[in-house]
Amino acid sequence: MKQNKHPMISESELILNTDGSIFHLHLKPGQVADTIILVGDPKRVDIIESLMESVELKVYNREYVSMTGSYNGLRMTVVSTGVGIGNIDIVMNELDALVNINFENRTVKKIRRKLDFIRIGTSGSLQADIPVNSYVISEKSVGFDNLLYFYKDSPSVLNEKFSRLMRMLVKEHSIYLNPYVIDASKELVQKLKSEGIHTGITITSPGFYVPQGRELRLAGTLENINDQLSSFEYDGFRITNYEMESSALYGLAKMLDHNAIAICLIIANRLNKNANQNYRGHVKELVRHVLDQITG
Repeated sequence: MKQNKHPMISESELILNTDGSIFHLHLKPGQVADTIILVGDPKRVDIIESLMESVELKVYNREYVSMTGSYNGLRMTVVSTGVGIGNIDIVMNELDALVNINFENRTVKKIRRKLDFIRIGTSGSLQADIPVNSYVISEKSVGFDNLLYFYKDSPSVLNEKFSRLMRMLVKEHSIYLNPYVIDASKELVQKLKSEGIHTGITITSPGFYVPQGRELRLAGTLENINDQLSSFEYDGFRITNYEMESSALYGLAKMLDHNAIAICLIIANRLNKNANQNYRGHVKELVRHVLDQITG
């Protein structure tokens, strides 16, 4: 990772609140565990809190709800990110700053902590045989966004082979898309893998409606893109699902030398044209499964 060339980080770049907490998350150094669960919906923090043996703290600001507690003896922090890659950019940078930057002298610490980021989310399936209520682990994430291109280190963390394949797949749409592919942490994939869980390639979309092929009153420019994605297969990998966060999560984690993985509940199948509106009970089951897997 290329460090910021300026040894001291100015107030305008690392913004702290008057109580010493970081700008968006309102967390302070020492309040963040090495295992971090990321969820989109702030209400999912409450679900995880209900399963905890003990809770140290809970902090609210905007869509960001943070809680640190213990499950099966493992200390962990849970943070809601809201929706989309922009929020992931905020959350990942601020959580890393909380553990790897000295807020007193505003310098990067010489000895840095490595964090495990586990995103528990919801998603739409792009395969007919991955039905609603299934779980999918994103072994690779394809960014249909452009966030990582703003970071100098991004070429060093790309899966260049799969990035080229994705660019070839969307070649006719290249005026809009320049996909990049990032791998999940192999260590975390092995921790979360179990019988009945699907694995594959996830598309991270910059939007929910037209960017994922949902046309209500507005038509999209990427005609038949979902058919192209669903039919892709290479070296045993298929494109399994859509979501809106994992490419930024994986890329930023790798550049900052952390581990990251995303596991999602399928709440809609784009090929079978069905959805489960009453999915919240299944989210709690997925949360419990993940917590048991990482502490077992």
